[in-house]
Amino acid sequence: MEAVILILGLLFVAFMALGVYVSVKVIGAAKRGVDRTITQARRTVEETTLRAKSYGQVGVAGELAQLRLSLRTSMRATQEALQAGVAEDASLSESLGLFERLSVHGRELDDELKRLEREPDRATVASLLPGLKQRTERITHSAQSLRWAARDRARQFADDDLAALNTQIDVEAGALRHWTVEEPSAGAGAGASADGRGGERARGARAGEEGPEALTSRDPRAQTGYPWQKAVRPETTN
Repeated sequence: MEAVILILGLLFVAFMALGVYVSVKVIGAAKRGVDRTITQARRTVEETTLRAKSYGQVGVAGELAQLRLSLRTSMRATQEALQAGVAEDASLSESLGLFERLSVHGRELDDELKRLEREPDRATVASLLPGLKQRTERITHSAQSLRWAARDRARQFADDDLAALNTQIDVEAGALRHWTVEEPSAGAGAGASADGRGGERARGARAGEEGPEALTSRDPRAQTGYPWQKAVRPETTN
C-alpha cells in the first residue's frame, strides 16, 4: 500500500513539473511573439516617419531622414535575403556572418544620424553631411553586394536545375516516341512480316474460292510439318 502511495505521489510531482515546464515555454513563446510584434510595429512607425520627413522637409533634416531611410531599407533587404537563402544554401552562413559585422557599423551610423536629427546646431550638422553620406554609401554598397551575390547564386542554382530537368525531359520524350526511329534491320523484318501476312491472306482467299473441304478429314500422319519430312503412307486393308 505504501508503495502505491509513493508511486502516485511521484506521478503527481512529475505531472506538476511537466505542467510548470509547459507553462513556462508557452509564456516565453508568447512574450517573444509580443516583443517581435512590438519591434516590428516600432520599426514600421519609424520608417513611416522617416519617409514623411524625407519628402516633407528640406535642408539638413530632410537629408538626414533620407540617409537613415536608405540605410535601414538596404540593411533590412539584405538581412531578409541572406536569412531566406541560408536555409537552402549552407554556404551563405559565412556571408551572413559578414553581414552581422556590417550591421554593427550600420547600427552605429543609424544611431549617430538619429542624434544629429535633434542637434540644434544645423551648421555643424551640415558640415558633417558629406562624411555621413560617404559612410552611408559604403555600408549600403556592401550590403547590396552581399544581397545581389546571394540572389545571383540562387538564380544560378535554379538555372542549372532547370537545364538538367530539360535534358531529362528531352530524353524521356525521345523514349516515348521510339516508334519514329526505324532501324534498317527492323524495317526489313517488318517488310517480311507484311509480305508473309499478305501471302496468308491470298492463300485464304483461294481456299474460300475452292469451296469447303471434304467431309472426310485428312490423315494427320500424312501431313508434313516440314518440307524435308516424308509423307506417311496410308494403311491398306487386306
